[in-house]
Amino acid sequence: MIARLILLVALLLLVLPAQAHKPSDSYLTLSVDGATVNGQWDIALRDLDFAIGLDANGDAEITWGEVRDKHAAIAAYALPRLAISAANKPCPANVTGHLIDDHTDGAYAVLRFRADCSEASGILQVRYGLFFDLDPQHKGLLRLEYQGSSSTAIFSPEKATQDFTLAARSKWTQFADYVQEGIWHIWIGFDHILFLLALLLPAVAMRARHGWQAVDAFRPAFWNVFKIVTSFTVAHSITLSLATLGLVSLPSRLVESVIAASVVVAALNNVFPIFSERRWAMAFAFGLVHGFGFASVLADLGLPSDALILALVGFNAGVELGQLAIVAVFLPLAYGLRRTLLYRRAILLGGSLLIALLAGVWFVERAWDMKLLSF
Repeated sequence: MIARLILLVALLLLVLPAQAHKPSDSYLTLSVDGATVNGQWDIALRDLDFAIGLDANGDAEITWGEVRDKHAAIAAYALPRLAISAANKPCPANVTGHLIDDHTDGAYAVLRFRADCSEASGILQVRYGLFFDLDPQHKGLLRLEYQGSSSTAIFSPEKATQDFTLAARSKWTQFADYVQEGIWHIWIGFDHILFLLALLLPAVAMRARHGWQAVDAFRPAFWNVFKIVTSFTVAHSITLSLATLGLVSLPSRLVESVIAASVVVAALNNVFPIFSERRWAMAFAFGLVHGFGFASVLADLGLPSDALILALVGFNAGVELGQLAIVAVFLPLAYGLRRTLLYRRAILLGGSLLIALLAGVWFVERAWDMKLLSF
Protein backbone atom coordinates (compact mmCIF):
# COMPACT_ATOMS: atom_id res chain seq x y z
CA MET A 1 0.00 0.00 0.00
CA ILE A 2 2.79 2.45 0.90
CA ALA A 3 4.57 1.68 -2.36
CA ARG A 4 1.40 2.43 -4.31
CA LEU A 5 0.92 5.68 -2.42
CA ILE A 6 4.48 6.73 -3.17
CA LEU A 7 3.93 6.00 -6.87
CA LEU A 8 0.72 8.04 -6.82
CA VAL A 9 2.50 10.88 -5.05
CA ALA A 10 5.29 10.85 -7.64
CA LEU A 11 2.78 11.08 -10.48
CA LEU A 12 0.90 13.92 -8.82
CA LEU A 13 4.17 15.74 -8.22
CA LEU A 14 4.69 16.01 -11.95
CA VAL A 15 1.60 18.17 -12.38
CA LEU A 16 2.21 20.53 -9.46
CA PRO A 17 4.14 23.79 -9.77
CA ALA A 18 7.60 23.82 -8.26
CA GLN A 19 7.66 27.49 -7.34
CA ALA A 20 6.56 27.41 -3.72
CA HIS A 21 6.51 30.78 -2.14
CA LYS A 22 5.92 33.48 -4.68
CA PRO A 23 4.17 33.12 -8.02
CA SER A 24 4.71 35.61 -10.83
CA ASP A 25 4.34 39.16 -9.48
CA SER A 26 5.52 42.61 -10.48
CA TYR A 27 5.70 45.64 -8.21
CA LEU A 28 4.43 48.97 -9.53
CA THR A 29 4.76 52.23 -7.61
CA LEU A 30 3.02 55.38 -8.87
CA SER A 31 3.67 58.73 -7.19
CA VAL A 32 1.21 61.42 -8.25
CA ASP A 33 2.32 65.04 -8.12
CA GLY A 34 -0.21 67.34 -9.75
CA ALA A 35 -0.48 66.33 -13.41
CA THR A 36 2.71 64.26 -13.28
CA VAL A 37 2.93 60.58 -12.38
CA ASN A 38 6.38 59.21 -11.53
CA GLY A 39 6.55 55.45 -11.72
CA GLN A 40 8.83 52.59 -10.77
CA TRP A 41 8.11 49.12 -12.07
CA ASP A 42 9.98 46.09 -10.70
CA ILE A 43 9.64 43.11 -13.06
CA ALA A 44 11.21 39.69 -12.38
CA LEU A 45 14.08 38.85 -14.72
CA ARG A 46 12.87 35.24 -14.93
CA ASP A 47 9.52 36.47 -16.30
CA LEU A 48 11.15 38.84 -18.77
CA ASP A 49 13.51 36.10 -19.91
CA PHE A 50 10.52 33.89 -20.67
CA ALA A 51 8.71 36.69 -22.50
CA ILE A 52 11.44 38.34 -24.55
CA GLY A 53 14.62 36.34 -23.90
CA LEU A 54 17.37 37.91 -21.79
CA ASP A 55 19.87 35.04 -21.62
CA ALA A 56 21.72 35.78 -24.87
CA ASN A 57 24.34 33.02 -24.57
CA GLY A 58 22.01 30.38 -23.17
CA ASP A 59 24.11 29.60 -20.09
CA ALA A 60 21.09 29.86 -17.72
CA GLU A 61 22.70 32.89 -16.02
CA ILE A 62 21.36 36.39 -16.70
CA THR A 63 24.10 39.00 -16.36
CA TRP A 64 23.89 42.77 -15.98
CA GLY A 65 25.34 43.14 -19.46
CA GLU A 66 22.62 40.97 -20.98
CA VAL A 67 19.93 43.00 -19.19
CA ARG A 68 21.55 46.29 -20.25
CA ASP A 69 21.52 45.17 -23.87
CA LYS A 70 17.79 44.53 -23.56
CA HIS A 71 16.82 47.85 -21.91
CA ALA A 72 15.05 49.08 -25.03
CA ALA A 73 13.31 45.74 -25.52
CA ILE A 74 12.16 45.65 -21.88
CA ALA A 75 10.66 49.13 -22.15
CA ALA A 76 9.09 48.34 -25.53
CA TYR A 77 7.51 45.20 -24.06
CA ALA A 78 6.34 46.57 -20.70
CA LEU A 79 5.16 50.15 -21.28
CA PRO A 80 2.49 49.31 -23.90
CA ARG A 81 1.01 46.95 -21.31
CA LEU A 82 0.46 49.77 -18.83
CA ALA A 83 -1.95 52.60 -19.58
CA ILE A 84 -2.49 55.56 -17.25
CA SER A 85 -5.18 58.15 -17.87
CA ALA A 86 -6.75 61.11 -16.09
CA ALA A 87 -10.00 62.89 -17.00
CA ASN A 88 -10.46 60.19 -19.67
CA LYS A 89 -7.31 61.39 -21.43
CA PRO A 90 -4.16 59.24 -21.73
CA CYS A 91 -1.00 60.16 -19.86
CA PRO A 92 1.92 59.21 -22.17
CA ALA A 93 4.81 57.56 -20.33
CA ASN A 94 8.53 57.88 -21.05
CA VAL A 95 11.38 55.88 -19.55
CA THR A 96 13.67 57.82 -17.21
CA GLY A 97 15.99 55.05 -16.00
CA HIS A 98 16.87 51.37 -15.68
CA LEU A 99 18.17 49.53 -12.60
CA ILE A 100 18.47 46.03 -11.15
CA ASP A 101 17.14 45.20 -7.69
CA ASP A 102 16.98 42.03 -5.61
CA HIS A 103 13.72 40.82 -4.16
CA THR A 104 13.22 37.81 -1.93
CA ASP A 105 12.59 35.55 -4.93
CA GLY A 106 15.39 36.76 -7.21
CA ALA A 107 16.58 39.69 -9.31
CA TYR A 108 14.21 42.21 -10.86
CA ALA A 109 14.60 44.74 -13.64
CA VAL A 110 13.61 48.19 -12.38
CA LEU A 111 11.98 50.39 -14.99
CA ARG A 112 11.55 54.04 -14.01
CA PHE A 113 9.27 56.27 -16.02
CA ARG A 114 7.32 59.52 -16.02
CA ALA A 115 3.75 59.94 -17.27
CA ASP A 116 2.48 63.45 -18.05
CA CYS A 117 -1.24 64.05 -17.91
CA SER A 118 -2.82 66.97 -19.75
CA GLU A 119 -4.59 68.05 -16.57
CA ALA A 120 -4.85 67.12 -12.95
CA SER A 121 -7.89 65.03 -12.12
CA GLY A 122 -9.49 63.55 -9.05
CA ILE A 123 -9.63 60.13 -10.72
CA LEU A 124 -6.64 58.20 -12.02
CA GLN A 125 -7.36 55.17 -14.19
CA VAL A 126 -4.76 52.43 -14.57
CA ARG A 127 -4.94 49.54 -17.04
CA TYR A 128 -2.44 46.72 -16.42
CA GLY A 129 -1.79 43.89 -18.86
CA LEU A 130 1.73 42.60 -18.23
CA PHE A 131 2.20 38.82 -18.77
CA PHE A 132 -1.53 38.09 -18.61
CA ASP A 133 -1.35 36.48 -22.05
CA LEU A 134 1.52 34.23 -20.89
CA ASP A 135 0.55 33.54 -17.28
CA PRO A 136 -3.08 33.98 -16.14
CA GLN A 137 -1.88 33.65 -12.52
CA HIS A 138 0.38 36.71 -12.77
CA LYS A 139 -0.46 39.61 -10.46
CA GLY A 140 0.53 43.25 -10.54
CA LEU A 141 0.97 44.74 -7.07
CA LEU A 142 0.43 48.49 -7.05
CA ARG A 143 1.35 51.08 -4.45
CA LEU A 144 -0.14 54.51 -5.21
CA GLU A 145 1.29 57.52 -3.38
CA TYR A 146 -0.52 60.85 -3.22
CA GLN A 147 -0.03 63.78 -0.83
CA GLY A 148 1.81 61.75 1.79
CA SER A 149 -0.60 58.82 1.91
CA SER A 150 -0.41 55.51 0.10
CA SER A 151 -2.83 52.84 -1.04
CA THR A 152 -2.43 49.42 -2.58
CA ALA A 153 -4.19 47.38 -5.23
CA ILE A 154 -3.77 44.06 -7.01
CA PHE A 155 -4.16 43.71 -10.78
CA SER A 156 -5.25 40.40 -12.26
CA PRO A 157 -6.81 39.37 -15.58
CA GLU A 158 -10.21 39.79 -13.93
CA LYS A 159 -9.29 43.24 -12.53
CA ALA A 160 -7.01 44.60 -15.22
CA THR A 161 -8.45 48.13 -15.16
CA GLN A 162 -9.01 50.03 -11.92
CA ASP A 163 -9.91 53.61 -10.98
CA PHE A 164 -8.29 55.41 -8.06
CA THR A 165 -9.63 58.49 -6.33
CA LEU A 166 -6.84 60.97 -5.66
CA ALA A 167 -7.62 62.16 -2.19
CA ALA A 168 -5.96 61.98 1.20
CA ARG A 169 -6.72 58.51 2.54
CA SER A 170 -7.65 57.84 6.13
CA LYS A 171 -5.53 55.60 8.30
CA TRP A 172 -8.36 53.08 8.42
CA THR A 173 -8.46 52.87 4.64
CA GLN A 174 -4.72 52.21 4.53
CA PHE A 175 -5.19 49.61 7.25
CA ALA A 176 -7.88 47.87 5.16
CA ASP A 177 -5.53 47.85 2.15
CA TYR A 178 -2.86 45.97 4.09
CA VAL A 179 -5.42 43.55 5.53
CA GLN A 180 -6.31 42.70 1.93
CA GLU A 181 -2.64 42.22 1.09
CA GLY A 182 -2.18 39.88 4.07
CA ILE A 183 -5.15 37.73 3.05
CA TRP A 184 -3.92 37.53 -0.52
CA HIS A 185 -0.37 36.58 0.41
CA ILE A 186 -1.31 33.76 2.79
CA TRP A 187 -3.47 32.30 0.01
CA ILE A 188 -0.62 32.36 -2.54
CA GLY A 189 2.05 31.32 0.00
CA PHE A 190 1.84 27.63 -0.89
CA ASP A 191 4.60 26.57 1.49
CA HIS A 192 2.91 28.28 4.45
CA ILE A 193 -0.41 26.66 3.53
CA LEU A 194 1.11 23.19 3.16
CA PHE A 195 2.95 23.53 6.48
CA LEU A 196 -0.34 24.38 8.17
CA LEU A 197 -2.22 21.56 6.41
CA ALA A 198 0.48 19.03 7.30
CA LEU A 199 -0.03 19.94 10.95
CA LEU A 200 -3.83 19.91 10.68
CA LEU A 201 -4.32 16.64 8.79
CA PRO A 202 -4.01 14.50 11.98
CA ALA A 203 -6.22 16.85 14.03
CA VAL A 204 -9.31 14.65 13.47
CA ALA A 205 -7.46 11.44 14.29
CA MET A 206 -5.30 9.93 17.00
CA ARG A 207 -2.41 7.52 16.77
CA ALA A 208 -3.27 3.90 17.50
CA ARG A 209 -1.16 0.77 17.53
CA HIS A 210 -1.98 -0.07 13.92
CA GLY A 211 -2.17 3.42 12.48
CA TRP A 212 -4.50 6.40 12.74
CA GLN A 213 -7.91 6.13 14.40
CA ALA A 214 -10.71 8.71 14.07
CA VAL A 215 -11.52 10.89 17.09
CA ASP A 216 -14.95 10.24 18.60
CA ALA A 217 -16.06 13.86 19.01
CA PHE A 218 -15.56 17.27 17.44
CA ARG A 219 -14.27 18.95 20.61
CA PRO A 220 -10.82 17.28 20.77
CA ALA A 221 -10.35 17.91 17.04
CA PHE A 222 -11.23 21.57 17.55
CA TRP A 223 -8.78 21.99 20.43
CA ASN A 224 -6.04 20.29 18.46
CA VAL A 225 -6.56 22.80 15.66
CA PHE A 226 -6.83 25.71 18.12
CA LYS A 227 -3.49 24.91 19.76
CA ILE A 228 -1.71 24.50 16.43
CA VAL A 229 -3.11 27.65 14.83
CA THR A 230 -2.57 29.75 17.97
CA SER A 231 1.05 28.59 18.33
CA PHE A 232 1.78 29.28 14.67
CA THR A 233 0.10 32.70 14.84
CA VAL A 234 1.94 33.83 17.98
CA ALA A 235 5.30 32.66 16.63
CA HIS A 236 5.13 34.21 13.18
CA SER A 237 3.66 37.43 14.59
CA ILE A 238 6.75 37.82 16.80
CA THR A 239 9.29 37.48 14.01
CA LEU A 240 7.17 39.35 11.46
CA SER A 241 7.17 42.33 13.83
CA LEU A 242 10.88 42.09 14.67
CA ALA A 243 11.90 41.84 11.01
CA THR A 244 9.56 44.58 9.78
CA LEU A 245 10.79 46.97 12.46
CA GLY A 246 14.38 46.21 11.44
CA LEU A 247 15.35 44.65 14.76
CA VAL A 248 16.26 41.21 13.36
CA SER A 249 17.33 40.21 9.87
CA LEU A 250 18.14 36.80 8.38
CA PRO A 251 19.40 35.86 4.89
CA SER A 252 16.53 35.21 2.51
CA ARG A 253 17.92 31.91 1.21
CA LEU A 254 18.32 30.58 4.76
CA VAL A 255 14.76 31.56 5.68
CA GLU A 256 13.20 30.10 2.54
CA SER A 257 15.22 26.89 2.85
CA VAL A 258 14.22 26.36 6.49
CA ILE A 259 10.57 27.05 5.61
CA ALA A 260 10.72 24.30 2.98
CA ALA A 261 12.42 21.97 5.47
CA SER A 262 9.70 22.70 8.03
CA VAL A 263 7.06 21.51 5.58
CA VAL A 264 9.01 18.26 5.03
CA VAL A 265 9.33 17.63 8.78
CA ALA A 266 5.68 18.44 9.52
CA ALA A 267 4.48 16.11 6.74
CA LEU A 268 6.80 13.20 7.59
CA ASN A 269 5.77 13.47 11.23
CA ASN A 270 2.36 12.15 10.12
CA VAL A 271 4.00 9.01 8.66
CA PHE A 272 6.96 8.48 11.00
CA PRO A 273 6.15 9.99 14.45
CA ILE A 274 8.75 12.50 15.60
CA PHE A 275 6.84 15.07 17.63
CA SER A 276 3.95 12.72 18.43
CA GLU A 277 1.03 14.84 19.67
CA ARG A 278 3.17 17.93 20.34
CA ARG A 279 2.48 19.40 16.92
CA TRP A 280 1.67 22.73 18.55
CA ALA A 281 5.33 22.94 19.67
CA MET A 282 6.50 22.27 16.12
CA ALA A 283 4.06 24.93 14.87
CA PHE A 284 5.58 27.47 17.25
CA ALA A 285 9.23 26.61 16.57
CA PHE A 286 8.94 26.68 12.79
CA GLY A 287 6.39 29.51 12.92
CA LEU A 288 9.21 31.78 14.08
CA VAL A 289 10.96 31.18 10.75
CA HIS A 290 7.76 31.52 8.72
CA GLY A 291 7.37 34.98 10.22
CA PHE A 292 10.56 36.09 8.45
CA GLY A 293 9.06 34.82 5.21
CA PHE A 294 5.95 36.95 5.74
CA ALA A 295 8.19 39.93 6.54
CA SER A 296 9.98 39.60 3.20
CA VAL A 297 6.64 39.75 1.38
CA LEU A 298 5.63 42.85 3.33
CA ALA A 299 8.99 44.47 2.57
CA ASP A 300 8.52 43.79 -1.16
CA LEU A 301 5.16 45.57 -1.03
CA GLY A 302 6.80 48.70 0.30
CA LEU A 303 6.04 50.11 3.72
CA PRO A 304 4.65 53.62 4.22
CA SER A 305 7.01 55.50 6.53
CA ASP A 306 4.11 57.44 8.04
CA ALA A 307 2.05 54.35 8.85
CA LEU A 308 4.54 51.56 9.49
CA ILE A 309 2.83 50.08 12.55
CA LEU A 310 -0.58 50.35 10.88
CA ALA A 311 0.69 48.48 7.82
CA LEU A 312 2.32 45.81 10.01
CA VAL A 313 -0.80 45.23 12.11
CA GLY A 314 -3.07 45.28 9.05
CA PHE A 315 -0.94 42.83 7.08
CA ASN A 316 -0.67 40.47 10.04
CA ALA A 317 -4.42 40.64 10.61
CA GLY A 318 -4.95 39.77 6.96
CA VAL A 319 -2.63 36.78 7.26
CA GLU A 320 -4.63 35.53 10.25
CA LEU A 321 -7.97 36.03 8.45
CA GLY A 322 -6.68 34.13 5.42
CA GLN A 323 -5.38 31.39 7.68
CA LEU A 324 -8.70 31.12 9.54
CA ALA A 325 -10.57 30.88 6.24
CA ILE A 326 -8.44 27.87 5.30
CA VAL A 327 -9.09 26.24 8.67
CA ALA A 328 -12.83 26.96 8.43
CA VAL A 329 -12.98 25.04 5.15
CA PHE A 330 -10.62 22.23 6.17
CA LEU A 331 -11.87 21.25 9.63
CA PRO A 332 -15.55 20.44 8.85
CA LEU A 333 -14.55 18.46 5.74
CA ALA A 334 -11.83 16.54 7.57
CA TYR A 335 -14.12 15.80 10.51
CA GLY A 336 -16.82 14.49 8.20
CA LEU A 337 -14.38 12.17 6.41
CA ARG A 338 -12.32 11.12 9.42
CA ARG A 339 -13.74 7.58 9.72
CA THR A 340 -13.24 6.70 6.06
CA LEU A 341 -10.35 4.74 4.64
CA LEU A 342 -10.06 7.49 2.03
CA TYR A 343 -9.13 10.03 4.71
CA ARG A 344 -6.81 7.85 6.83
CA ARG A 345 -4.87 6.30 3.93
CA ALA A 346 -5.16 8.54 0.86
CA ILE A 347 -5.54 11.99 2.44
CA LEU A 348 -3.65 11.73 5.74
CA LEU A 349 -0.85 9.36 4.74
CA GLY A 350 -0.82 9.85 0.97
CA GLY A 351 -1.29 13.59 1.27
CA SER A 352 1.51 13.84 3.82
CA LEU A 353 3.88 11.94 1.51
CA LEU A 354 2.93 14.21 -1.38
CA ILE A 355 3.55 17.32 0.70
CA ALA A 356 6.91 15.95 1.92
CA LEU A 357 8.11 15.14 -1.61
CA LEU A 358 7.07 18.47 -3.04
CA ALA A 359 8.60 20.42 -0.15
CA GLY A 360 11.77 18.35 -0.51
CA VAL A 361 12.09 19.61 -4.08
CA TRP A 362 11.58 23.18 -2.84
CA PHE A 363 14.27 22.69 -0.18
CA VAL A 364 16.87 21.49 -2.69
CA GLU A 365 16.01 24.32 -5.09
CA ARG A 366 16.27 26.96 -2.41
CA ALA A 367 19.27 25.66 -0.48
CA TRP A 368 21.41 25.07 -3.57
CA ASP A 369 19.86 27.73 -5.80
CA MET A 370 18.92 25.29 -8.53
CA LYS A 371 15.84 24.38 -10.53
CA LEU A 372 14.69 20.76 -10.47
CA LEU A 373 11.29 21.18 -12.07
CA SER A 374 10.15 23.69 -14.69
CA PHE A 375 6.68 24.26 -16.08
